[in-house]
Amino acid sequence: MKNTSFDIKKSFEESMEFQKKMIDGFETMMNADAADPGVSEKETVYEEDKLKVYRYKPTVKSTLKTPVLIVYALVNRETMMDLQENNSFIKNLLNDGIDVYIIDWGYPTLDDKYITLEDYIEGYIDTIVDLIREKNKVEKINLLGVCQGGTFSAMYAALHPDKIKNLITMVAPIDFEPNDALLFAWGKYLDIDKMVDAYYGLIPGDFMNNAFVTLKPISLNITKYLQLVDDFDNPEAIDNFLRMEKWIFDSPSQVGEALRQFVNDLYRDNKLVKGEMYIGDKKVDLKNITMPVLNIYAKNDHIVSPESSKNFEKYVGTKDVQTHEIPTGHIGMYVSSKSKRIVAPLVSQWLKDRK
Repeated sequence: MKNTSFDIKKSFEESMEFQKKMIDGFETMMNADAADPGVSEKETVYEEDKLKVYRYKPTVKSTLKTPVLIVYALVNRETMMDLQENNSFIKNLLNDGIDVYIIDWGYPTLDDKYITLEDYIEGYIDTIVDLIREKNKVEKINLLGVCQGGTFSAMYAALHPDKIKNLITMVAPIDFEPNDALLFAWGKYLDIDKMVDAYYGLIPGDFMNNAFVTLKPISLNITKYLQLVDDFDNPEAIDNFLRMEKWIFDSPSQVGEALRQFVNDLYRDNKLVKGEMYIGDKKVDLKNITMPVLNIYAKNDHIVSPESSKNFEKYVGTKDVQTHEIPTGHIGMYVSSKSKRIVAPLVSQWLKDRK
């Protein structure tokens, strides 16, 4: 008969070790400094309405004359780019001598509900680009767009190719035809008009955040907390976890008119790649993007269709276009070890090669 004896001593020791780990972990959690996301020093160089523009303090001597403006998405906060000390995309750019500016879109309120895509692209972004050009005495700047901010940046570069030296898009939705991300499948059938009207023109941030969480309900609601147990007595891991949690649930509301056009014209009608997209009375022709383009997308992206981003190279007018797939997820592009080892060095070197 097979021996099924139970090692009581070993079991007791493992139980006591686990209890000690949990006690140490709770103590670490209670003493943790849930600092705001964002670790690099910066100064405010411009404010308008709810938005602010920051310039990060250089950490080394500049290697590029042309500065970079980062345009983040309207959903969530731009602090994702600078979330953790050891995995900060911004910090890695600064350490490579890149001069970095970034837009903080702020928190819209009901008095902003009539802001349109034209206001964001031809108003705010154009004003900021001109400000940076004047401040740095350059004719053109480098533009780096992230997620929805990448879509905005592509549109802006197509409308103002004379102001952009190099364009970088990261996990940016461009071609909305693919359905290899759940949000893209949903978006085609979303009645955004009723939604905007129901919320009186301002979609609450919590509503948007809950929608994103439901895209991966198990991993985003259960698995991540179970995995935390393994690092429960590690203060650095706890700090990083709390920073991430704070970022995830810090979701600004979305102004109705801009969101209405974004969903209807892009998710539903895919007008950008069809050459039918208008910003105000200006037609957006992606063939006008004649400057060098670096397009980076995430292989395991659950928010932006990888195919949507990958297809960008088919529509631009430049022959100097590079497309890179990174084996990570949407957020991992900025907070994983791959961000430090692969993504930031890729961006820095690409810019240096085109200075």
